[in-house]
Amino acid sequence: MTRQKLGQHFLADHSWRQKIRQTLAIRPGETWLEIGAGHGEMTDLLAADGARVIAIETDRKLVPGLRAKAAARTNIEIIEADVLAADLRQIAGERFRVYGNLPYYITSPILRHLFGVADCISSIHIVIQFEVAARIVAPPGRRDYGYLSTLCQFYAKPEIALQIPPGAFHPPPKVNSALVAMTLPGERSSLGIEDEPQFLAFLQACFAQKRKTLRNNLRGMAGGENLDAALQSLALSTSARAEELTLTQFAALRRALGHPAVPLHGIDAAHSFIQHRED
Repeated sequence: MTRQKLGQHFLADHSWRQKIRQTLAIRPGETWLEIGAGHGEMTDLLAADGARVIAIETDRKLVPGLRAKAAARTNIEIIEADVLAADLRQIAGERFRVYGNLPYYITSPILRHLFGVADCISSIHIVIQFEVAARIVAPPGRRDYGYLSTLCQFYAKPEIALQIPPGAFHPPPKVNSALVAMTLPGERSSLGIEDEPQFLAFLQACFAQKRKTLRNNLRGMAGGENLDAALQSLALSTSARAEELTLTQFAALRRALGHPAVPLHGIDAAHSFIQHRED
């Protein structure tokens, strides 16, 4: 499969690579995990300031070139692997930072995989489709705010660090891109959630149908009267929608409902997986 079929666009413009490098603020001695190294467009820049770089590439046709390019440096390791199947803690250690120019169609699964080892990660910097970046950083009350927003903001503090035009890539995508910077931890550190998979499943249930009220989305796990009482106890309208609530309010609503159990099968199947392919 060619790299373009894998959904990747190479960051070909040198000036944009330098802008990204400056934004990353790389420090000597720290460990960086690079996802989707491509031809090594950013690999050498990540290593130039003395950081240890572990570059993961799934396209076996690109791996020999990466290894040849990295041969002159002792602080670069090239790993041929599918990042979604990789044991990141074993590969990178107990503390690392992440950079990746991610295929647009698989952004959310990769983020979920990274959040699975969130305690090991200091920061995540990813180049992704701008539309998805806007969803990640959206605050409550915005149209873009949804399950992906709450997932990312639970684990990290995300912001759009750079907006990147199509011309910075080869081949150029048909959409604008952005560098999203995420500092960990996010609100997770203050919410005190003990059963995170259940909390995330609850969030997904709240956003199951964005146009519907919380009362309608949660009806299957709590009766109407219980839902009304829980919402009113938090000074929320019975017609409130998920897009209006903060993570703190979601946590409080779940407590008020008695921590209802949510089936974990299929979590992210509809809402976390952002399948944005180019038209």
